Parts: sequence; C-alpha cells; structure tokens
Amino acid sequence: MTGAEKIAEAFASSGKRAAFMPYLMGGYPTLEASRAVGGAFAAGGADLVELGVPFSDPLADGPVIHAAGTEALRNGATVEAVLDLGAALSERFPVVLMCYANPILARGPKPFAAALAERGISGLIVPDLPFEEAPAVHEACAQAGVALVPLVAPTTPDERLAAIGERAEGFVYTVSVTGTTGERAEGDVAALVARVKRHTSVPVAVGFGIGTPERAAGVAAAGADGVIVGSRLVRAAGAGEDVESLVREFATALGR
Repeated sequence: MTGAEKIAEAFASSGKRAAFMPYLMGGYPTLEASRAVGGAFAAGGADLVELGVPFSDPLADGPVIHAAGTEALRNGATVEAVLDLGAALSERFPVVLMCYANPILARGPKPFAAALAERGISGLIVPDLPFEEAPAVHEACAQAGVALVPLVAPTTPDERLAAIGERAEGFVYTVSVTGTTGERAEGDVAALVARVKRHTSVPVAVGFGIGTPERAAGVAAAGADGVIVGSRLVRAAGAGEDVESLVREFATALGR
C-alpha cells in the first residue's frame, strides 16, 4: 500500500465520528520516552500519529511544542533518530512526519522521501513550504509513495484552496485558527471545514487550538474527518501524566 492508501484506510476504519491523530514530538523528553509515548497513543485508541522532527526555528509552533523541540535537540535528538522512531511506530498505525523544509532540502527531497518510504512512514507535512514552491518535494514523495499533506488556514482564498485541494494527498491539514499551535477555546470551524471540503476529495483533518476532549468532539460535530491534538499531549508527556488515559479520553469523545 502507498502512504496515501494507509492514511485513507485509517480514516475509513477509525470507527469514530472523526479519526484521532495525536502529535508526538520526536525525542521529547528523550528518544526512549517519546517511543513510550507513541506506544501510549496506540494503546489509547489513536488512529494515526503526527510525528514532529525537532527544529531550531519552528515558525508554526506555539510555546509548548517549541520548548519541547528545544529540549529534544538539547538531549541529542537527530532527524535520523526520529525517522527510526517513525519506523517503529509505523508498525502500530500510519505515521505522518511533520518536518520543516530546511532538513529536507539539506538532504535533498528524493533521498529524504526515500528514507521515509524505507521506514514505512506514510506521509509528510512541511509547514513552511508554500504550495507554489512544493513541486520538487511533491514529485519526490510521489515517486516514493509518500503522501505530501498540505496545510490550509482560515485565511486561504478559495482560488488557492481549490488548487491545494485538487493536489492534496492523504488529507488536508486544516488550521482552525490564525497563529501558532496551542490550546485555545476559540474558533468556529464548521464553515471552514465545509469550505475546505468543497475543494478536495480527501479527508479534512483539523488541528491547532484543540486542547480538550470536548473541543475535539465539537470539531468532529462540525464535520471534520479527523482531529489533531498537539500541545495538550506534549505538555502531558513532559509532565509525566498518564498519556494513554488522556488519549483514551479524546478517542472516547470522538467515538460518541
């Protein structure tokens, strides 16, 4: 199966109103600890996982994820180590790697995409790669069978949204609010989800600002095919909370 097919199957077979996709910062608090957190995600009912590569200038990340990435780098996390973590997690559920453009371009899009495919990683999100500058990475991912997942925001114009949605693979990562990642109570996503769905045939997953099971359930009720939760779970991992139980709360809320 290609990465896009694995992702599609995860959305279709979740058994929930919306598939649950938690975010994991690779190497945080340590590499072994992040491996255990990934296992807790699987045991708690996650359908797929977004695996973050720590980076020194993470422009899309709010304070919680930014701090986690900084600590992971300080503790010696490398791109290759996080990719190997992705290989281990891919035995449990589809893994979608979130990586900034610099490490990809430094290694070359084709070798990087091939490294993902070799490890069974299904998809790639590049938050600082504009759609207009993505052809080389898109081609490399297509050749390797890895889905290049695009991001759209509330401010994305319809014309550009149509172009992105037509080319989207895996799912469309829909940013629910303007700004960086982080837990918020704001944002009515129903109109945004409906607008994105008009322009694509792949699932629409919503992230940014979702910090409680109740908020996740509300996003599912608004029509999202998937819900992505990051900062709340990264904070839990750093504080030594029972991550599996927390994931189960989110998964249960999405299954109602």
